[in-house]
This record gives sequence, C-alpha cells and structure tokens, in this order.
Amino acid sequence: MRIIISPAKKMNMDTDSLDFTSLPQFLPEAETIKCQLQAMNAKELQALWRCNDSIAALNLERLRGMDLQKNLTPAILAYEGLQYRYMAPGVFERGHYAYIDEHLRILSGFYGLLRTFDGVVPYRLEMQAKLSVAGSKDLYDYWGDRLAKQLAAETDLILNLASKEYSQAVKAGLPVQVRWVECIFAEGQDGKLVQKGTRCKMARGQMVRFLAEHNITSVEEIKAFAQLGYVYSQQHSSADRFVFIKEAAAQADGR
Repeated sequence: MRIIISPAKKMNMDTDSLDFTSLPQFLPEAETIKCQLQAMNAKELQALWRCNDSIAALNLERLRGMDLQKNLTPAILAYEGLQYRYMAPGVFERGHYAYIDEHLRILSGFYGLLRTFDGVVPYRLEMQAKLSVAGSKDLYDYWGDRLAKQLAAETDLILNLASKEYSQAVKAGLPVQVRWVECIFAEGQDGKLVQKGTRCKMARGQMVRFLAEHNITSVEEIKAFAQLGYVYSQQHSSADRFVFIKEAAAQADGR
C-alpha cells in the first residue's frame, strides 16, 4: 500500500531534527523546473505564484540561490499547514517513521513524487500552476504518467488522501491492476453531506497518524478510523470510496 498526500504551500528548513536519507527520485526533472523558474522575471513569478509582495520576495530569494543538493530537509518535516500539524511527524516514534518511510508518498508540482526522508529545499509551485516546462503545456503535462508509473512499480494499492489538484496527476495514468481507494471526510449541512476544506485537511493528517500508529497495511483496517468526530459510514461508502462522516451527521441518517 502507498498513501499519497498533498504538499503544503508553506515550507521551512529543518536540517537538525532528522537526517534526510535519500535524494528525490525525479531530481533531474526538478532541476529542469528550477531552471525554468530562474529564467522568469519577478513579475512573472509573482503572477505564477499568486501571492503577495512579501511572500514573493521570500521565494525570489530562495530561488536565486537554490541548490537542490545542499541544506536539505527531510520532506516530511519540510511542509507546514493543517494536514501536517495534525499528522505531527515531529513527535512520531521510531516505528511510525519506519511506517511512513515505506508507505507514505508526498506529491509535488516541483519534485513530482517524494518519499518522506528525501531531502528537499523550500520552493513555491502548485501542481495546477500554469507553467510550461520543456515544451509542456502545464505541470500535469510535464509530469505525464511518470508519477503513476513509479507508484505502480511500488504497489498494487493506493490510498488517496490528496486533494484533487494533486491526485489527478496520478490517477489517470495508473494501470488497471492498481487499486485506487479514496477517503472522503464529510459532515451534514442543510440535509446534505459536504466536504469542508479546512476540516478535510485536518482529518487527512490525523488519518496518516492513525495509520502509522496502528501499522495499517490492509484496506479493511482503514475503516476503523474514528477520530476528530469522524466515523466510517457503510451506507455512504463503496468498495473504493471510504466515506467518514461527523458523528452527529452519522447518527442522524443511521450511517
């Protein structure tokens, strides 16, 4: 099983807490993207990044001196944001690190696909950014089916905890023999089940922590997740779509 998650826009450097153990598998492709970004002017980059002046200035400075093989942070500690805060990898135990090292993969517009202890540098680049690299029309086109092929070489089961922006960079390219299981976190609103972005990020991070703490390796065991008020709903789920809904909503419709 491989668990895929999204990155986060906000990144940091932490070269002290844990050592990185490998370089990203698609480092040459990331170098090509870096060169493309470095060839752009400040105005073009800020438009691409869709950010304010201070964030643009920070990332321009990062880009100016970017070396993808120096001052590296393990990918699992490089990203901030709700998902990573609720995962809380900084306080994992040794066995939890071993689990995510084997099972967890982080999707990235810049690096493509990251193992948790791949060494990375801070960057800003969303997968949906309109960036043409090496003649491609955008990053989805640039990465093509490379990420899917790499995952398919590692596993025949993918648990998707990534947002649509990132998961679509993988799903379309997977061979039919690879099973795709998606987790949905929803709650009741006006008589309907809806997904709320902020709470979904929290739940995805909490789910990764749950999987690591319980060393989950089978699909059926995933259904035992019951945290942050979410419980598995047999009624709303299917073989490859696991729906977890807030307890109050679950009780209201009998799950």
